[in-house]
Amino acid sequence: MSENDTIVRIAAKGDGVTADGRHAAGAAPGDVLLPDGTLQPGPHRVSPPCRHFARCGGCQLQHCDEAALRDFVTDRVAHGAQGQGLAVGELLPTYLSPPHSRRRATLHGLRTHKFMLGFREGRSHRLVDIAECPVMRPELFAMVAPLRKLLGPMAGRNPVDVSLTLTDQGIDCLLSGIELDGLGPIEAVVDFARDQGLARLTLDQGYGPEAMWEPEPVTITLSGVPVPFPAAGFLQPTADGEAMLVEDAVNYLEGSKVVADLFAGLGTFAFALAPRAQAVAVEAAREAHLACKLAAGRARLPVEAVHRDLFRNPLQPDELARFDAVLLDPPRAGAREQVATIAASKVARVAYVSCNPSSWARDAKTLVEAGFRLDKLRPVGQFRWSTHVELTSLFTR
Repeated sequence: MSENDTIVRIAAKGDGVTADGRHAAGAAPGDVLLPDGTLQPGPHRVSPPCRHFARCGGCQLQHCDEAALRDFVTDRVAHGAQGQGLAVGELLPTYLSPPHSRRRATLHGLRTHKFMLGFREGRSHRLVDIAECPVMRPELFAMVAPLRKLLGPMAGRNPVDVSLTLTDQGIDCLLSGIELDGLGPIEAVVDFARDQGLARLTLDQGYGPEAMWEPEPVTITLSGVPVPFPAAGFLQPTADGEAMLVEDAVNYLEGSKVVADLFAGLGTFAFALAPRAQAVAVEAAREAHLACKLAAGRARLPVEAVHRDLFRNPLQPDELARFDAVLLDPPRAGAREQVATIAASKVARVAYVSCNPSSWARDAKTLVEAGFRLDKLRPVGQFRWSTHVELTSLFTR
């Protein structure tokens, strides 16, 4: 046995990697890869907290302790920067969301010999009929058994999706793939929503979401501002993780007077910035844009909501001239087109929040080549025990 047999890190998809580059599925740092391909447990291996870990595709790293998880998230972000030759001014401490903190989740249902409701297996369409989940908020997981009982008699042979989100008023539930034929099933769904105390129950039968139950308008509070929450609206997965991202964004852009919040969504960052700066929140999704606009008007905050697709129509350098800072929070694909125009503009400060270290690193290189410095970088692990990693960053010139 040599040092080359020891697992030294976790690769991007969750496999352990030895010093000489061999991969071992299910390995933790410090494990030893034996000649027969089995693993000798090391100091960073722990017992997975969930009985479904070996099958469920939601988590890949439950066998790793806290230190190994933190190192994985840190390395994913740091290696992304290094891969593009980026010098980091300050690597801030990595943030990890705790267990039982996920406030939104999409479950999948399917009838075989019985109706199953849960998550898909890793790299498969097969379902795991979950009996526990250490990731979800307890309030959300408590809905799994009642939903299984409700949907079982209604489900056909087609897959069913159940999206759950914890809002200000309680749990928002969106059902897709269920067709309610006749008054009986409709009454059953409404009775279920009332009996379970749901904030809203929405049904999408292929024609768009239709609210079946909503006693009062559903909102999500962002930096003290109640914002209308669209069915299946985007929300950061954890409240604590959102707070970390927002805190960094506010600190990065301190002193900025006019900020372009691009890919703004519901206004997660715009409302945090608005007390100190004028924020222009640009978003392509119509429902999110309208929610942000309505909330800003009600709160009388200096937030201007703009409906615009930044992939097809990025802000041009002359349009960016009015801003002394830009905040970016794009989807996983990154913001190649928009970053190119920022690089060509006179904007001197950019806060970039990303859910994909690879696309971020590509965009970061464009900014650095245009004279920006990567001053600050923080790895963020909101998706606990998952290989999905986020980050915040600050660029100045």
